[in-house]
Amino acid sequence: MPATFLARSQQSNPERTSLPNDSVTASASIPSPSPDGDTRVEARVFALTDVGSTREHNEDTFLVADLESGMPVEFASAPRKILTSGHGLLFLVADGMGGAASGELASSMAGDTVLDVLREQWVNSGSISEDNFAEALRQATDTANSRIHRFARENPEHRGMGTTATIAGLLGDRLFLAQVGDSRAYLIRDGQAQQLTKDQSLMQRLVEAGELTQDEADASDRRNIILQALGPDAHVTIDLTHQQVRRGDTLIICSDGLSGLVRPSEIADIASMSHDEREICQRLVDRANELGGPDNITVIAVRFDGSSLQESNSSDAVGYTTFPLRGTLSDETREEQIPLSPFRSDPTPPYGTAMPVRSPLEEEFARARAAEQDALITPEVRQYRKKRVAPIRIILFIIAALVIVWLFFRYF
Repeated sequence: MPATFLARSQQSNPERTSLPNDSVTASASIPSPSPDGDTRVEARVFALTDVGSTREHNEDTFLVADLESGMPVEFASAPRKILTSGHGLLFLVADGMGGAASGELASSMAGDTVLDVLREQWVNSGSISEDNFAEALRQATDTANSRIHRFARENPEHRGMGTTATIAGLLGDRLFLAQVGDSRAYLIRDGQAQQLTKDQSLMQRLVEAGELTQDEADASDRRNIILQALGPDAHVTIDLTHQQVRRGDTLIICSDGLSGLVRPSEIADIASMSHDEREICQRLVDRANELGGPDNITVIAVRFDGSSLQESNSSDAVGYTTFPLRGTLSDETREEQIPLSPFRSDPTPPYGTAMPVRSPLEEEFARARAAEQDALITPEVRQYRKKRVAPIRIILFIIAALVIVWLFFRYF
């Protein structure tokens, strides 16, 4: 994921590799007691990352951690149960940018920093509550941004490095999600996939403005231009959402190497047809590679079960729902909190360097808006516009001619 305009590019002559993955048991958080007195949520987890079909390096990172012990979960070869208690569980997918070394480093730093901060501010906290957990996730994500940004400023060879991050924390029967960039989280319930996060991207902004449909945005060659990432700018505004989980729900967190190719309906079908989380991850990765695999592909699959969880019902709300916390995004102020030009082509210019009036990202946004709008104009509309403009052009031509004649006689 290169730095310029935060758009992802493809690399040629790949040597495909996959990082080793597995799953393991752990412990985590506290839901309402079930009739038999068991308060634990059972989570079956597996995670997989793949370099894709065209890239030479893998810049993605995933992390699964038991927040009761503050330790990451080490994977082997098969998914195994995680019984939650205490401080909950952490799931993270980060998609790095800035070239192989910088992108891989940025996504790795994001995972390490988030877990370090949660250890310090959450695991060692004496007060377990949803508000405190949400605030700890926000602070951990914000600290990751600050550390990556500072590292890039102090090490010019990594200038422009950054990473997206989708960070999910499970406390009891509730998921909290901190989002920066365009990696995604889906909840699969009753065979349907609902997106829990919202892309911080140029195309998402155009969809929200009513200028593009979702299908048009998904087909656009500018769909990978993002407006926020951890690292390129000193400040980010974190999108914090929440979702109550039910028995049988499956959480899918993935980089855009998967979500950019495989439609949500197909993700839901694959997740619903198998009860093996390793098989789900492998089939999703294989499907993305079948569709071209132009980017690294990373996915975490988590299935929730246990007698402490309630069954789903038709009145349940599923989808993107902001959690009210100061300093995070809200739908009412999204455009002000995520500006169109958060990044510059040179993230660390010397002090006193004159910056252009319009940033590269603003220029790209303007070109994308014009191109997408132009593609929607029919030939009939073009002809109608020409007929309306023709009289105006004639009038302007006459006025210009009169001005030229007047100037000629005035001066000569």
